[in-house]
Amino acid sequence: MRIPPYHKKPSWERFFAGMIFGAIVTWFFFLFTYGTFQQKQVTLIKEQREHISDLNEQIKLFQNDLYKLNEDNKRKLLIQSVEVNLINAEQYRISQPDRLAIEEEIKDQISEVITKDIESVYQTKEILKRSIENKRFKGDGHDYQVKVEELIIYTRLSVQLRISFAK
Repeated sequence: MRIPPYHKKPSWERFFAGMIFGAIVTWFFFLFTYGTFQQKQVTLIKEQREHISDLNEQIKLFQNDLYKLNEDNKRKLLIQSVEVNLINAEQYRISQPDRLAIEEEIKDQISEVITKDIESVYQTKEILKRSIENKRFKGDGHDYQVKVEELIIYTRLSVQLRISFAK
């Protein structure tokens, strides 16, 4: 069997040449559009990666801030210091060194509440009051007794005391 000689007819030669030329043109068109779309996709992916990395950095910053805020809140919810004040020390003419000694003795007595949470100290406030009021203090040759006038429980435990002669 023999293949017909199409190469000798100019109409067929033009048809095949047009097909080859069209294939080459469409191939270049395809490469151009595919390259353009791929370039857009690559730039979009790069922008998204940068955006994701920025968001991850923001998440880390927010997590660090949240961690710091939680630590600050934990610290704020603990008793950090104790303040003792004698209200009427001048009335009994207690000298300044004796007054400071009484205040320091009371501070030492209740210093165990430092670093305890506010809620547990609030629940045991009556025991704290009674432990302060049941103790007698010496100064200037007299025995003194204190009564808790005001007890403020916050990050600083503030105790206002009224002093009197012991009975």
